[in-house]
Amino acid sequence: MVDFPVSLDSLKPASLTRSLVFLMHLLLLQPGEPNSEVKVLGPEYTVLALVGEEVEFPCHLWPQLDAQHMEIRWFRNHTSDVVHLYQEQQELPGRQMEAFRNRTKFVKDYIAYGSVILQLHSIIPSDEGTYGCRFLSNNFSGEALWKLEVAGLGSDPHLSLEGFKEGGIQLRLRSSGWYPKPKAQWRDHQGQCLPPEFEAIVWDAQGLFSLETSVVVREGAFSNVSLSIQNLLLNQKKEFVVQIAGVFSPGASPWKGALVGALAALLAVLAALALGFLRLRRRCQEKLKKEAEKREGKLTAELEKLQKELDWRRAEGQAEWRAAQKYAVDVTLDAASAHPSLEVSEDGKSVSSRRAPPGPAPSDPQRFSEQTCALSLERFSAGRHYWEVHVGRRSRWFLGACLAAVPRAGPVRLSPATGYWVLGLWNGCEYFVLAPHRVALPLRVPPRRLGIFLDCEAGQLSFFNVSDGSHIFTFHDTFSSALCAYFRPRAHDGGERPDPLTICPLRVRGTRVPEENDSDTWLQPYEPTDPAPDWW
Repeated sequence: MVDFPVSLDSLKPASLTRSLVFLMHLLLLQPGEPNSEVKVLGPEYTVLALVGEEVEFPCHLWPQLDAQHMEIRWFRNHTSDVVHLYQEQQELPGRQMEAFRNRTKFVKDYIAYGSVILQLHSIIPSDEGTYGCRFLSNNFSGEALWKLEVAGLGSDPHLSLEGFKEGGIQLRLRSSGWYPKPKAQWRDHQGQCLPPEFEAIVWDAQGLFSLETSVVVREGAFSNVSLSIQNLLLNQKKEFVVQIAGVFSPGASPWKGALVGALAALLAVLAALALGFLRLRRRCQEKLKKEAEKREGKLTAELEKLQKELDWRRAEGQAEWRAAQKYAVDVTLDAASAHPSLEVSEDGKSVSSRRAPPGPAPSDPQRFSEQTCALSLERFSAGRHYWEVHVGRRSRWFLGACLAAVPRAGPVRLSPATGYWVLGLWNGCEYFVLAPHRVALPLRVPPRRLGIFLDCEAGQLSFFNVSDGSHIFTFHDTFSSALCAYFRPRAHDGGERPDPLTICPLRVRGTRVPEENDSDTWLQPYEPTDPAPDWW
């Protein structure tokens, strides 16, 4: 018996860069829309992966939310069957199923925008099934499901000439590495099906299928004999042709003639296959290259369009901020309204938390008894008003405006429904508004100074990042009565620089007042041991 290996080159399509896809997604996910329903989005269609290769499972939140402090779990079939787990800003490989250990990679380049990717390496048939990803936080839970299908196109086949049998020549072919179960078919030179003399398809230890089939070519069925092996899932097949003409000529030694003829035929077949596959590969590469160039050009144009729109929005926000500065007012803190745990400066321009517990305070209906906050002396019932507050490096605060007539005793939820329009910071990096539900605000530059603009007639309260002149968020509401500026430094956060909340003097209108050490880059701290914030 003589074996003849047949080699096939596989073609791999080019993949698009994740960064271009994410920038397109970034424009569509608009932060700061309080009524948007948050969803978890995964792969839209069934994911198809080849055995031994890599597959990616992208997941993101829509609209975008900062997911750095969320639990992100990839699972199979049930949430308890963990494929990969991200919790408390770290990955937990010990919680993975044994089958997925050392095979996953968590890509979190854009986790601050709610977009993550899980890469699964060395795909095997047993990976096939239902997968999902779940985002979990204190006030949100959502998941997405999809299916993974696995396919294998088979290894290099071996064709052998077994000799003469039952008045004909017996050909045998072996091939392995198929998934799912392949379909094999012998045909003669006229395309008619030839029944196999023997066929066996077995499942090996790796979960792949191995094929062995043979056919007896009898006198009269000379010329080309072909065998096709088809993967029904990929809708692709491999076809092999053997030239056996002349092996039955009179006077020829059956063994010698068959062997020489088969050798010559196989050499011709191998040469034809090699040449055909080279041409096919070149055409496919040229086609893929043209398609990739076309897609790249389209994405580049989209990226330029998106960048122009982002620049326009940033410029529009800066123009709104400069216009708001024309309505600067002098704001002073009302020490009589401050909670006993707060200390207001003599000039009424700054407020901070006391380091030592306060002594008993005399009863005063104007003083807040439970909210650790203070209001301004000024009351705003008409017109437009703008003021700025220096927040420094404090890791917790609330700023904004509230109705002057809000109750001073007892707890209250900070919501427009109760007369509070505020923006907050928690743990040094989590910016949000309560409108009335919590809406995360991912900021490009952390503000050290915050600008607040109140338009009573328009029913708008806007917040600006004075550090870069950008617009942060705007409340739209109807103010039923006069408003006061609202200041809440929260409790002493234990930082090395517990800066007070300070009302900034606006000496020059229309331009940004430079901040102290403005060129310094501030990386806000994360405090994983802090308790979950209460919004009371």
